[in-house]
Amino acid sequence: MFHLRQFIYSILLAFALYSSIQAQANPPISSRPTSPFSIALETLQNQIQYTFQDAELLRRAMTHASYSGENNRALSVLGEKVIEGSVSLQLLSKNIDISPKDLNRVFVELSSNVVTSCAADGDRLGLQKIIRVSRKTNSSAPAVVCGAFRAMFGAIAIDKSSLDSAGKVFLNIHGKGMEKYMAMW
Repeated sequence: MFHLRQFIYSILLAFALYSSIQAQANPPISSRPTSPFSIALETLQNQIQYTFQDAELLRRAMTHASYSGENNRALSVLGEKVIEGSVSLQLLSKNIDISPKDLNRVFVELSSNVVTSCAADGDRLGLQKIIRVSRKTNSSAPAVVCGAFRAMFGAIAIDKSSLDSAGKVFLNIHGKGMEKYMAMW
């Protein structure tokens, strides 16, 4: 019985030593991104000062429909609503007594420039270099960049389960340009 116990201890000790040697020989894979796309997504999160709990949402936001069936279309629609809500909130916060007619007029003027504006914001963030598109699609096209820009806010809204959180990130990125325009009202 003594020899059996000693034999088992010897086996366990050998296994522990072997495991220790293997762990040193094969260190754990780093959690740091390794692909250029993953590095670009990490850089983007630093730029917008928001870290995704579910990075897959940002990955999807930066994927155009021409590249994959799992793309940013639905996130772009949600992001557009986040932007509209944020702009409306800012307008009403500045002037709660604004007439509905004036509010609609300001909103129409802001919305008429939204593709140009969100494409400019997206270009400033370098989204045209990040978004995944097919070889036949121009990643610098304003509609493509704007779609990715909007999708980013839809992704934040889902990630935080909060339209307000996504709106705050939008205002941090776009707010300065909007403040100049809103000063006219």
